[in-house]
Amino acid sequence: MNYSPKFETKNTNKIDFETGQILNFYKPVGKSSFYIVKVVRAVTGVKKVGHAGTLDPFAEGVLLVCTGKATKQMSQLMDLRKEYVGVIRLGEIRDTDDITGQIISTHDVPELLPDRVRMVAKSFIGESEQIPPMYSARRVNGQRLYKLARKGVVVERKPRSIHIDEFDVLKIDLPFITIRVVCSKGTYIRVIARDFGNLLGCGAYLHSLSRTKIGEYSVNDALRIENFKQWIESN
Repeated sequence: MNYSPKFETKNTNKIDFETGQILNFYKPVGKSSFYIVKVVRAVTGVKKVGHAGTLDPFAEGVLLVCTGKATKQMSQLMDLRKEYVGVIRLGEIRDTDDITGQIISTHDVPELLPDRVRMVAKSFIGESEQIPPMYSARRVNGQRLYKLARKGVVVERKPRSIHIDEFDVLKIDLPFITIRVVCSKGTYIRVIARDFGNLLGCGAYLHSLSRTKIGEYSVNDALRIENFKQWIESN
């Protein structure tokens, strides 16, 4: 992947990370969002570094990282529309609603006509209320929900308004269904996967997920963290 990051500079010899940069990174599967932030902080020497929207370790794709004064723009970046491509696995229900969880139950997957699958997908389009899952980084009373969930504690969560702009079925290869979703901030794709399976009567979980776009920032233009380190070291 060839990508030449465009940086603001005070002069032609030094990148000004302190004044602020918005960096489009590809976060790989198995790494946390904070890992990318930590590496950027270590390599640039700038203490003020943050990301505009968490990606779970099992997910991959676009992660926007801001440095210096650009961190003031993080809330605006979080408001941008997101595009995801995910794979739903029908017939299994997991406690986390994704591939990292324990299987709670299994169900037979019925023969599904493509038209029915696409009709279910269309039912998600528009505004709706979504309750954040227990296995999420959201805080309730100052505590991360996933930490409570690991202790077996379930707390009440207030529903949040979300908006699905587009919901396409890209591939049906039962028990797997590949989807593309364009949505507002605060949308949990694994909750959509769970609800998708419930509507089809067999349960489901999110098998894999890639965030392909945030606004105009595309995964096709994203910078790999290992290339970033090499680029900084060479300069």
